[in-house]
Amino acid sequence: MTEQEMPRYQCHKKVRALKIGSIEHKPNPDQSGKTGSSSYGAIIHPDDKKYAAFDVSAEYICKHRPMSGGYYVVYEDGYESYSPAEVFESGYSKL
Repeated sequence: MTEQEMPRYQCHKKVRALKIGSIEHKPNPDQSGKTGSSSYGAIIHPDDKKYAAFDVSAEYICKHRPMSGGYYVVYEDGYESYSPAEVFESGYSKL
């Protein structure tokens, strides 16, 4: 990295997001234990109980490593992501 400061950017994106209350990891469906994976997906339970729990893929879990208290985020193009609470709350305001 050079001593020159990197360019600064400001976010202007509109997203849909839910604060994560808890994450229920799905068990290995192979009862024999012969197959293994780092994740089998999960069920995210939103912090706001008026929203239903929903499934996320194993790929989402492995890529984003979501944690309770953070945010499940969906961009306008449908891309699903995760943001830690402090990062999300400092960058987005509810519309």
